[in-house]
Amino acid sequence: MPFNIVLVAPEIPNNTGNIGRLCLGTGSTLHLVKPLGFSLDDKNLKRSGLDYWPRLSLKIYDSWEEFTIQNPNACLAFYSSHGSSNYWDLRVADNQYFIFGCESKGLPPSLLQEKETETYKIPLLPDSIRSFNLANAVSIVLFEGLRQQQIS
Repeated sequence: MPFNIVLVAPEIPNNTGNIGRLCLGTGSTLHLVKPLGFSLDDKNLKRSGLDYWPRLSLKIYDSWEEFTIQNPNACLAFYSSHGSSNYWDLRVADNQYFIFGCESKGLPPSLLQEKETETYKIPLLPDSIRSFNLANAVSIVLFEGLRQQQIS
């Protein structure tokens, strides 16, 4: 089953382009929740996504509220350095959505508080870095989901 990658207020077009390419290569859908820190016509976005961008399954929402209304049966998992469980602790489900925040601030604190038990982290060495690059984090989580499904 394909997965869904949700970027809430992404800021860097190259990250989004790379994530779009990753989604296309895995049969996943990319969901972008505004505001976006770039135009969808941005040359860096399309350069990162190469010529694949037009074939991408892409959905765009004006707000988090619109996203939740349009996806009422979505199985949501949130990713943040503030998560209490590791990303591999999630058992992926049908209709799985992986939710990531913007590069500079992550997910909104109110959302993290509301979804605390559904928030996961990618563990890092203590006192090393704040977080991984967004495209790398999406890759880690997405391929764990695929591993669980044993899809090659």
